[in-house]
Amino acid sequence: MARTNPFKFLEQVRSETSKVTWPTRRETMISTVMVFIMVTFAAAFFFIADQALGYAVGLIMNAGV
Repeated sequence: MARTNPFKFLEQVRSETSKVTWPTRRETMISTVMVFIMVTFAAAFFFIADQALGYAVGLIMNAGV
């Protein structure tokens, strides 16, 4: 593995980060809102699926009584 000077490394890091296209404030806000919406939908879906499966298992388990 090649060794590099720490100062040279930091110079390269600074050079690479200047090439990054950073999102605008608006893009960041839109992405954040979309994540919250999708998390809410996923949570609702898994809650409903869990309740339905729990009910179904309860019916099956009590069928023999």
